[in-house]
Amino acid sequence: MRFLTAFILFSLLFTSCAVKKQQGKEDKPFVDRNILWFDATANFDRFCHKDSIDYYLRKSKEVGITDVVVDVKPITGEVLYPSKIAPVMTSWGESKTKKDLSWDMLAYFIEQGHKLGLKIHASTNVFVAGHNFFDRGVVYDDPSKFHWRTTSYLPEGMKSITEQKNKYSAMINPVLKEVREYELSILKELVSMYPKLDGVILDRVRFDNLNADFSEHSKKQFEAYLGKPITNFPADIYSFEGKVRKDGPLFKEWLTWRSKIIHDFIYEARAALKGINPKLVFGDYTGSWYPLYYDVGVNFASKEYDPSKEFDWASADYKNYGYAEALDLFTTGNYYFEVEKSEILKKSEEKALESGLKVAQEEWYTVEGSAELVNRVTMGKTPVYAGLYVEQYKGHPEQFIKALQMCREKSEGSMIFDIVHIINYGWWDQVKEGLKK
Repeated sequence: MRFLTAFILFSLLFTSCAVKKQQGKEDKPFVDRNILWFDATANFDRFCHKDSIDYYLRKSKEVGITDVVVDVKPITGEVLYPSKIAPVMTSWGESKTKKDLSWDMLAYFIEQGHKLGLKIHASTNVFVAGHNFFDRGVVYDDPSKFHWRTTSYLPEGMKSITEQKNKYSAMINPVLKEVREYELSILKELVSMYPKLDGVILDRVRFDNLNADFSEHSKKQFEAYLGKPITNFPADIYSFEGKVRKDGPLFKEWLTWRSKIIHDFIYEARAALKGINPKLVFGDYTGSWYPLYYDVGVNFASKEYDPSKEFDWASADYKNYGYAEALDLFTTGNYYFEVEKSEILKKSEEKALESGLKVAQEEWYTVEGSAELVNRVTMGKTPVYAGLYVEQYKGHPEQFIKALQMCREKSEGSMIFDIVHIINYGWWDQVKEGLKK
């Protein structure tokens, strides 16, 4: 009798554990996913042809990819589907290929991908609307949107983003309500047009960098946030002594306000898109370098993580604008050649961002360390997929395999950017090896 009772109790316990484990899987449907990005412009010619789409979807499936991200809104602000809001991209660069508008590329990706058992996500570059190298895109072509261009505060003074030809992305100002409404309308149209789309992954939901945006409109909105006028703008934020930036008395408040702008848009977008398709996977891409990511006005951490206890740039309120809890899927750029933390100990030089921020190399300047850092600050609130920029490993296929294996070890799976490099290097076997379980 005691044996029977013990057996029943054991069975109940085993069943309970199994149910909990299964429930966990259902709560996080994208655990153990391997994501491959298909960039819009780098692959424009290739994916104007159905047979190419068929071939590369099959190749992706064969090597262990589970999820494909189709970039449908590159940095020009044009789109690769029949939008009634945004201009449609029909050609790119010097290529003579013209997009055949008689068939829908994204619809075809979804249809053929689903036949293979792949999840298909669409990616859109949000707060950017022009390519500075080609003077092309929405903020170049549409006079009604010229004032959307972000204004940078540089050592030489105020300068429009489109004058900065060393930068390819013509970023737009997310502080402008009309910018946010326009970008949200495109996202809503996209999700409405493709009810079978598995997910949307946002990109460039951010400011250009620490130098932006210093337009008069941003000044007024910051004053409204503070509840008082700024007596010395922009010096109360920061000033320059030569090319050296000096923080002003409102610097931390400025960083907090910028993070609130991005936080609020993320939550607004989630609510709007889930309202159209409740099953849609709502995702985001950012870099993985959290200690420097205030540079672009983004706090991708959990609200339960308080960066002010660790970093002197964060105010006590900065934690309120973490948005990890809003995401169903989070991909990060763990874009380092060094894979293991031990590899960084061999180096001592500083890393510098475009805006001038500098930091000594630390463990998080590795694939391993950065993945651990992102998981630490997001605190399990969203499944994280550590990502690689394949071009960094050109000529070093073994390092790429090692990095891919590290992504899978230290996060829920992996993200690979971009398929064009896999094709150019012929690294399909390397992908397969890196994704082995």
